[in-house]
Amino acid sequence: MSAALETADNRQNLRRVVIDPVSRVEGHGKVTLLIDEDDQVREARLHIVEFRGFEVFIQGRPYWEVPVMVQRLCGICPVSHHLAAAKALDHIVGAPQVTASAEKMRRLMHYGQILQSHALHFFHLSSPDLLFGFESDVGRRNIVGVAGEYPEVARQGVLLRKFGQEVIRATAGKRIHGTGAVPGGMNRHLSADDRAMLAADADKMVSWSQDAVALVKRLHRAVPELYDNFGTFDSRMMSLVRADGAMDLYGGALRFRDAEGAIILDGVADQDYDQVIHEEVRSWSYMKFPFMHESGPDAGWYKVGPLARVQNCDFIPSPLAEVERQEFVAHGAGRPVHATLAYHWARMIEMLHAAEVIRSMLDDPDLMSGELMASGPRAREGVGIIEAPRGTLIHHYRVGDDDLVSMCNLIVSTTHNNQAMNTAIRTVASRYLSGRKLTEGLLNHIEVAIRAFDPCLSCATHALGKMPMVLELQAPDGSIFERFRRD
Repeated sequence: MSAALETADNRQNLRRVVIDPVSRVEGHGKVTLLIDEDDQVREARLHIVEFRGFEVFIQGRPYWEVPVMVQRLCGICPVSHHLAAAKALDHIVGAPQVTASAEKMRRLMHYGQILQSHALHFFHLSSPDLLFGFESDVGRRNIVGVAGEYPEVARQGVLLRKFGQEVIRATAGKRIHGTGAVPGGMNRHLSADDRAMLAADADKMVSWSQDAVALVKRLHRAVPELYDNFGTFDSRMMSLVRADGAMDLYGGALRFRDAEGAIILDGVADQDYDQVIHEEVRSWSYMKFPFMHESGPDAGWYKVGPLARVQNCDFIPSPLAEVERQEFVAHGAGRPVHATLAYHWARMIEMLHAAEVIRSMLDDPDLMSGELMASGPRAREGVGIIEAPRGTLIHHYRVGDDDLVSMCNLIVSTTHNNQAMNTAIRTVASRYLSGRKLTEGLLNHIEVAIRAFDPCLSCATHALGKMPMVLELQAPDGSIFERFRRD
């Protein structure tokens, strides 16, 4: 972090610039910049300005309602919440390992979600900045502008997302807020008609995903000094990996690497996450700050998502994506790639992996027949962890003897990336904004850094503990005659 961007102590003498709202992201957030008389940025913060409190809403509800309820957190990644909740509640019904048919249906659903979400983010939300330039005409920086200038790119982006949505519909029952996953398994198989429909387009989706990876690589090669240095900072990384070290977006154990790529903690079981990860609350945001407990909040934070996953695993278990992963890792020349804009490259590698997995799974007979439900001795607590499109997603529930949820804790992908996003915007502000007259294009550099993480701000608005609050009572003449404060 630049010394110029340490927390400003004397705010009264600083000019305040606000980016409100941050555009082309899910949810509501803003950025505040504090600038001194020499136009140097002294402080930059990402604020989450909405509070929804789903963790409290869930308490008191029957546990079997939860996989459907939590999808209302977000219209972009409801499938991820649906599956993480179902995985957590599998433990409640005594089915920590569901049947082969149920797990394969869930996996197919999940990879459809990865495909559609990555396509939406890259083509609709981020490609306008990358294709036209961060300071290009603001009226052009949108998907309509992309469709006009790059019609085939826009077309493929729209149809890739559509295919992913069809996978979700076929497995969850609906494209948004489906009901397929239930505690203990699934409530449907894949129909023969849906299997045939998806199989007919699967090859094309793989090919288009390869095109998307090639597009991102061309952008990197065209301006390497930008793509390698924009918002770049070192940090730890976390993700799930399979027992053999493979990328696994549905299950596995937690692995942490340090900034140099060395594994510092491996094989952390999902049920034990809270022995490793703690959360900090700060007064200026409704979003928590997770960190590795043994290292403390200042040194123990990390980043999650595609950039972490592609480098945290030992290999990707699909051939085309693995070739691309190896090229990506080689780009780091012996150390991890920490460039913020490299999130897009890693994201398209994951989209290719999702397309490959979907294509390979469609021939599996277990999707169309076999037992869907499992059960065993009841439990009172369960944790479900999944790799959502944006990163690691944790659902943790306790259920009483009355079958009602007594405790809910959610640590979503964007929350894990909270410190990383704040560090990215500080780095960008120091490099591109300090000492310059601010323009819309320059301020868009801050938003570009945030968009690279593909944040879901609605999902992330769950604070732990008491919210800071100031209540002022005013007289008719506008004077304040009583003031209450809670920190």
